[in-house]
Amino acid sequence: MMSNGDEVGDAAILAGIKPMSAPPMSDLIAEEIKRLVIAEGLHEGARLPSERELAERFGVSRPTVSQAVRRLALMGMVEIRRGSGAYITRRPQAMVTASVSLMLDLDKDSISELAEARLWLETLGVEHAARREEPLPAEETSALRDSLQRLGDASGSASRWIAADTVFHAAVVATAGNSYLTSLYESVHTAVLSYEFAEWLRSDVEPPWIASTTREAQLALHKPILTAVLQRKPAMARAAVFNHHEVMMRHLISASGTKPV
Repeated sequence: MMSNGDEVGDAAILAGIKPMSAPPMSDLIAEEIKRLVIAEGLHEGARLPSERELAERFGVSRPTVSQAVRRLALMGMVEIRRGSGAYITRRPQAMVTASVSLMLDLDKDSISELAEARLWLETLGVEHAARREEPLPAEETSALRDSLQRLGDASGSASRWIAADTVFHAAVVATAGNSYLTSLYESVHTAVLSYEFAEWLRSDVEPPWIASTTREAQLALHKPILTAVLQRKPAMARAAVFNHHEVMMRHLISASGTKPV
C-alpha cells in the first residue's frame, strides 16, 4: 500500500514492551520537595516541615513522606535528626539521576558496572582536583574539612551517615572545578546508594554494618582522599578512592546477598 508516495511496511514488533508502572509516590514527593527547596531559596541548616505536616499538605500517608525524606538523604540534600526533623545540608545540583536509576531498574545485574562508573568519575575528579595549579580557596578547604568531620560524627546512624557520605564525596569531586563532572558523579553515586540502601529506603531498617562501623574507621577510609587532594598528590588520591571502592563493593554484595556480576 502506498501513502503520500511512501511505502508502508510492517510495524516493528517491539517484543520487549512490558506494562508500565508509575514512579512510587515517595519518589515524586522527593522531587517536588527538591524543586521547592531550589525555588524558595532554602539554604543549609533550614529545617523542613515535619513529616506529619508534609503528609497533610501533600495529601499522602506519613510513611510515604518518610520514604521521600530518606531518598533526599541519599542525595546528600538533607540530614535526618531523630526527634528533631530533616535539615537541609546543601542545595541540590541539576542531576540526571532519573535516567541512571531507570537503567539500573531495567537491569539490576548492572550494579557492578554502575559502581565501576562511580569509581572512574570520582577518580577523575580527585586527580584533577589534586592537579589544580592554584591552591583551593580557604573557604573551600574549610568546607571539605567540615564535611569530613560531619561524616565522622555520623557513624552509627544510617540517616545521618548516608547524607554526610554523599556531601563529602560530592564536595571532593566538585573541587575539580567541572560542574558537569560533579553532576554526573552525584547522579551515579545516588543511584548506587539507592541500591545499597534499598531496604533502608523501604522500611527504615539500617544495614548491620552501619551500627558496627566506628568513627575511626570512617575517618580512616575517607580522610586519605581529602588529604591527597589538599596535598596535591594525584596517585595517592587515586589509591584512596580505589580503597573506598573496594569497601563499597563489599557493602553492595552484602545488600544483594550475592556478588554483583
